[in-house]
Amino acid sequence: MDATKSEGKGLVLVVEDEKSIADLERMYLTREGFGVHVETDGRAALAAVRNLHPVAIVLDIGIPTIDGTEICRMLRADGDWTPIIFVTARDDEIDRVVGLELGADDYITKPFSPRELVARVKTVLRRARGRPEEESPLVVGSLVVDPARRKVSAAGRAVDLTATEFDLLAHLCRRPGRVFTREQLLAAVWGYEAAAGTRTVDVHIAQLRAKLGGVSPIRTVRGVGYSVEP
Repeated sequence: MDATKSEGKGLVLVVEDEKSIADLERMYLTREGFGVHVETDGRAALAAVRNLHPVAIVLDIGIPTIDGTEICRMLRADGDWTPIIFVTARDDEIDRVVGLELGADDYITKPFSPRELVARVKTVLRRARGRPEEESPLVVGSLVVDPARRKVSAAGRAVDLTATEFDLLAHLCRRPGRVFTREQLLAAVWGYEAAAGTRTVDVHIAQLRAKLGGVSPIRTVRGVGYSVEP
């Protein structure tokens, strides 16, 4: 469709078929120095991802031709781990959980503050780009988490994670044996308060366990939260 020029922070792809919302998202993201490209349907959005290589995707679920959840599934199946933030008008938690299970990094529900959306974009990009300082690999049993290279291996097998999944796993592995509550993990990894919903943490933990398979060191401490144990 149309785009604003990047000011150095990279191009954000906005996929939204409501013009007023797309214009608002573009205005606030542009103010923060992002380039913005807008598409209004799923097929065009997929083409834009492959041609423009955005740094992040703000993806409405209810769009024409191919819906947002299917776009997310297709990108992840192709090995594309561009950070995705779902935007949805649906109140049903199932839609949000399905999006996270497919590999989305975060979600925001309409109506929302455009400033909050910008903050979420900055957060997922900060996670995707990693820490600026060097950090030694974290080893827990046969699991190796390399923060400097943003790589994970489990029993010698490379494991593909979203930026959020990686940061959640690394946070747990930095303090093996410590039990973190869901609220603590939300604040440390997502950067927002528990009002956002602790179900988000549970879904990401489930995804991590599935990807790590039998060597997953993540343990549930009933009634408290999660820990990593060798």
